[in-house]
Amino acid sequence: MLMRKINERICMMHFAQSKIIFCDMSPDLFAASVAKEFGMPSVQMEWSSDKPNQPENVLVRLVAPTRAIASQLWRPFQFIDLFAGIGGIRLGFEAVGGKCVFSSEWDSLAQDTYEKNFAERPAGDITQIRATDIPDHDILLAGFPCQPFSIIGKREGFTDTRGTLFFEIERILREKKPVAFLLENVKQFKTHDNGNTCRIVLDKLREIGYHTSMTVLNALDFGVAQKRERTFIVGFSEPLRFKFPKIYGWRPRLEDVLENDNNVDPKLWASDLICKKRLERLKSQGQVPFYPSMWHENKGGHIGMHPFSCALRHNASYNYLLVNGNRRPTGREMLRFQGFPESYKITVGHTAIRAQAGNAVAVPVITAIAAEMMTALRNHALQTIPVVKLQQRLFELEGELV
Repeated sequence: MLMRKINERICMMHFAQSKIIFCDMSPDLFAASVAKEFGMPSVQMEWSSDKPNQPENVLVRLVAPTRAIASQLWRPFQFIDLFAGIGGIRLGFEAVGGKCVFSSEWDSLAQDTYEKNFAERPAGDITQIRATDIPDHDILLAGFPCQPFSIIGKREGFTDTRGTLFFEIERILREKKPVAFLLENVKQFKTHDNGNTCRIVLDKLREIGYHTSMTVLNALDFGVAQKRERTFIVGFSEPLRFKFPKIYGWRPRLEDVLENDNNVDPKLWASDLICKKRLERLKSQGQVPFYPSMWHENKGGHIGMHPFSCALRHNASYNYLLVNGNRRPTGREMLRFQGFPESYKITVGHTAIRAQAGNAVAVPVITAIAAEMMTALRNHALQTIPVVKLQQRLFELEGELV
């Protein structure tokens, strides 16, 4: 009777503090199987799916001494959010089913914004937090400080104290050994110090035992009206088949980002003198103004005019970017340039949100990477789970249920 209820096989695989199970069985039998695998006399199952009888690959996570959650493979998974800023990377991984179990951000104003939007305040300086005090997790996320490697900064790399913060990531990876990680930094990270900085980081990650992939992606290729090129490093504890996401093939419209000028705070409008000088310089470069457009002044005084924003910067000059050459972007516009949802709350002043948006990530890029990481993890689980002989396992379970 029991044999007829179960069609194929039971497979197990460890992922961090979880087990992946492929099964065709009743909920009671499944619960008994989970209890045995976790070495417990019994376990109360909580199904995230309303169809637990359907054969599927599920992720089983022990959440209490006698309780476990079973859900579709890699939903939910747990991650930590280091150098969290205002939570852009978190938003991307929550979008694919992740649950944040720890966050860290040292800037108090960024903590304020994060807390208002996620109902939790990040822990402070990561250098003062012991790795053993950080919860177990499946994926580590970190947009570690980019100023030491940025073309805008002095590019001092590891000689800048902020550059050494990568070694805090290394410390946590060694202790917690998550299944995967995503690191983000500026485009110039790959070429800093003739590639030596990047080489040191990749060597350290491989020394720990991770298989890494690295590329540069432009937010403009992922539905965001901002040219923002960033280096992304993805790592897995197993040699997975991972590929970075394909570009969308379309560009957003600037008019979908900009607010009505009538609703913009008068304090954001540039002076008549600045507007006049920008326009004169633009014409001296042989350019004819078009609208809507974003006007960008570089260090050399050249005026660029584009149907999208150049990269937002947390420490840029006050008039670095001008909408149509005459006003600064609003806080909401800057968040839109980063792909944050309209529901994201702004609770700090303009100077603070300007810095926070400039330090943030483009959320749609993170979401696209997260989706590819989930695909790689699920596919790997399906291909590598060791099969346990069904009859032998069933007889064991049947004996326990009698």
